[in-house]
Amino acid sequence: MRFEEVLARWRGKTMTQEEAALGVSDRTMQRWVERYDDGGVDALMDKRVGRSPANAALVDEVMELAMTYRERHDGWTVMHFYDHYRDTGGTRSYNWVRQRLQEAGAAPKRNAEGPHRQRREPAPMPGMVLHQDASTHAWVPGATWDLVVTMDDATNEIYSAFFCNEEGTASSLRGVAETIDAQGLFCELRTDRGSHYWRTETAGGRVDRKNPTQFKRAMDRLGVHLEPAYSPEARGRSERMFGTLQGRLPQELALAGITEMEEANAWLRTVHPPRHNRWLTRKARLDGQTAFLPVVDPGLLDGVLCESHERTVTNDNCVSFTPRTGGSNPTKCAPRRKGR
Repeated sequence: MRFEEVLARWRGKTMTQEEAALGVSDRTMQRWVERYDDGGVDALMDKRVGRSPANAALVDEVMELAMTYRERHDGWTVMHFYDHYRDTGGTRSYNWVRQRLQEAGAAPKRNAEGPHRQRREPAPMPGMVLHQDASTHAWVPGATWDLVVTMDDATNEIYSAFFCNEEGTASSLRGVAETIDAQGLFCELRTDRGSHYWRTETAGGRVDRKNPTQFKRAMDRLGVHLEPAYSPEARGRSERMFGTLQGRLPQELALAGITEMEEANAWLRTVHPPRHNRWLTRKARLDGQTAFLPVVDPGLLDGVLCESHERTVTNDNCVSFTPRTGGSNPTKCAPRRKGR
């Protein structure tokens, strides 16, 4: 009725087309006039009113979604569940899945997030800056392991991930070796100030760059710059990664029925990094470019990524290392004895 009144005034030259448009564009007004002339007021009615959308979900689909979440993924975040939903052929959007699970009471509604804080700009291309850190957590029921992760700052891609009883020099060198085998040499590695990475005069103090650890010596020989972190914010990218992994890996391992470290590491090598890198990585700012360099002679890495100790050869061609003594003439070399 309002349209008919405005149309009559416009055709009677008492109102301009712009005034008669009722806040819509001139072209939309012209379409309305054409539809009205063809079919009257009924032609102006929205034909979608009273009709179900063509892509509307059936009740069975919604019930199956909620049942699958409760039976196999109870306690998972909606985003984690949605990644599995897509991998198994699901076609609905993330918001649709989230809203249906929340309406069914299967997933809780999230509280409002805190104030936004500006994050450091990531490296422009892969291979420029990598992070290595470990997280101690109950990854499987009844066992606490360390998870050592080496990841890229530019893309969040995980190059190496494995469980061990306790992180140290050997595990850190292993993470670097696996990364170089997969990608090549990189430019910089950022770590915390753990004793296997750095020596410090006082706990929590500045690192002693003049007195390198075994790991620092290996990085220097590779030409990789090792950078320590002095605050949680400096490790923010790896800390957020471990927050994600602690929220996902225990559920994934439980779903796969894994309880032993050897099985868990085999699963990490074959299943998790490819799945993680498909779900949670991002494109670098300089997409398609890389700072990784090929290794000229991979055989030399075994002599670099290892512990190196200096010892003096005695006159009887023996060398002492820890409590033992050995050499080319075993009849002259014997275990060291304690005493005066």
